[in-house]
Parts: sequence; structure tokens; C-alpha cells
Amino acid sequence: MRNILILSCGTRNKIVQYFKKALACQGMIVAADCSNLAPALYDADKYYIVPRITDEEYLDIVYDICEKENINAVLSLIDPELSLLAENEAGFKKRGVTVIGSSYDLCEMSLDKMRMYEWLKEHGYKCARSYTDKDFFYQDIRKGEISFPVFVKPVRGSASVAISKVDDKETIEVLFSHDNNLIIQELLDGQEIGADVYIDMISGEIVSIFTKKKIKMRAGETDKAVSFKDKYLFELISRFVTEAGYRGQIDIDIFNVNGEYYISEVNPRFGGGYPHAYESGCDHMRLVVENLYGRRNKKDIGRYQEDVYMMKFSEVMIWGK
Repeated sequence: MRNILILSCGTRNKIVQYFKKALACQGMIVAADCSNLAPALYDADKYYIVPRITDEEYLDIVYDICEKENINAVLSLIDPELSLLAENEAGFKKRGVTVIGSSYDLCEMSLDKMRMYEWLKEHGYKCARSYTDKDFFYQDIRKGEISFPVFVKPVRGSASVAISKVDDKETIEVLFSHDNNLIIQELLDGQEIGADVYIDMISGEIVSIFTKKKIKMRAGETDKAVSFKDKYLFELISRFVTEAGYRGQIDIDIFNVNGEYYISEVNPRFGGGYPHAYESGCDHMRLVVENLYGRRNKKDIGRYQEDVYMMKFSEVMIWGK
């Protein structure tokens, strides 16, 4: 028996459903969220309404749930909580709970866009030019090394919140006058790609990669996409993920600009577009469960069909006491 706790489940009903299927009645899925209007709660076997992750009692409440429900593993579906879980991995381990995810340092680097840019640049990966100092950006504008338009966004933002496409210096000045914790990033004019990757938590080996071309985005998540394969891209992802040291499930944003792949961002969790991978044959929930039973997964990269389209659509859940 393996019981899994999914935190900040929100609207990720499919993630809850897939994990329940992977457990095949040999365990329980417990979901938690700070709102009783998070629809994914009601697809779980049990659910809890908890405070926001910034609440000083939050962690103790999560520990209590783990002990009460005999939880074996915990994961979160939002970026800010990943570091909290990783930072307190010892506390979970003490209670017999495995944190499904990467190390604290990697979670922090993935959340901090400037740190990620500096790491990518230092290790020789193509990526969008980035600046937290607007004066350095203006210098490169004058040198012709970068040009408008650019993106301005929070250094530690997620879910595409507070992103602005900027066409002039005046707008840069206005944005920075209200918030200094911003990053200016080069606009990559190319095909956006998403990669869902699973790195075995026991062996540390990449065992599954699924890639898709994004057709339409909505609220920072993939709304429409089509699957494809590229051996060179698989090799690039494998090299990057291995060099960085990620574990468990990660979601990578990549751009193809004139035939060259640029790594943009990493979310060390299940992304909003993951159902595309699952429905195409990449069952990463099963890989997680195998690891929880102490079994290593075999490498099986690229075993899915190309030209499979994902199209999200609206659904309604009705709930009442």
C-alpha cells in the first residue's frame, strides 16, 4: 500500500485521477488546497482544506495529515511550494514520507529566472539574454546586442503572472519604478516547445521524455499542442537534466529559433500540459509509484506517437454540502 498526498491541487483533476489509476486500489490519494473550491480535491479519496503555504502553521498541518493518513509520499503542483517541501525533506523523511521532487537548491534556481539564466549561460546552453539591471540592458541596446520588444516579468514569478511585453525605454522605467525585483528578457521569436521529463528517483537516470510543440497558450499553460520527436532535442534535454541534477517529474520550456534550441524555464513538477504526455503513453505516475516501491524504472525515451494533438476544453464541477 502506498498513500500519496498532493498539495495545492487546484484545478489539476487529471493529475489526481492519473495517480489513483496508477495505484490501482493499492493505496490512497489525499489532496489538499487552501480553497474548498479547488475542484481537484473532489477527485481524491480524501481531501483537506489547509491554510496558505505562507501560514506559520502550514507545515505542521501538512505533517499532521501525513501522520494521520499514513502518507508515503508528498508532492506539490505549484512552484512556490516546491522549495518548502525540499527544504523540509528531513522532516518528511522522519515521518516516513518521500518528497517527490528535486533538491532545494534546484527548486530555488528554477524559481529564480536570473539564477537559471546565469547557470544556463555558464554551462554553455542557448538561452534568452536576461537582465535585472536595466542600465546593463540599455548598454546592450546601444551596442545592438539586443533590441525591443522584450519581456519584463518578476524574477521569481510563475504561471505567467505580471508579464509585460515592452516596446520602449519609457515603459521599462515605469515598471521598474514600481518594482525593482524584475527581470528583462530577450523575446525569443520561434516555436515554443514543452518537455515532460521523468528522472528516476532511485537511479537518477532520465527514463522518459515527451515533447510537444505549443500551438496556443492560456494563463501561462499550454492550451493546444501537438506531439513530435527529435533525437537531437532528446539528447539536449538529457544532457541538461543530467548536468543540473533534477529528480522526479519536471516540465521544461524550450524555444526553437531558426533551428537552434533555447532552454527557457524549468518547473520541477507536473506541468499544466502534462495530460498530453499521459494520454500519448508517457505514464509518469506509474514511474513514481514504481520508485515508491523501491523499484528502478527502465529507460524508455520517446515511446509515444507523433502528431497527436491536445486541446483543452471547459468542464464544470458542481459541489454542495
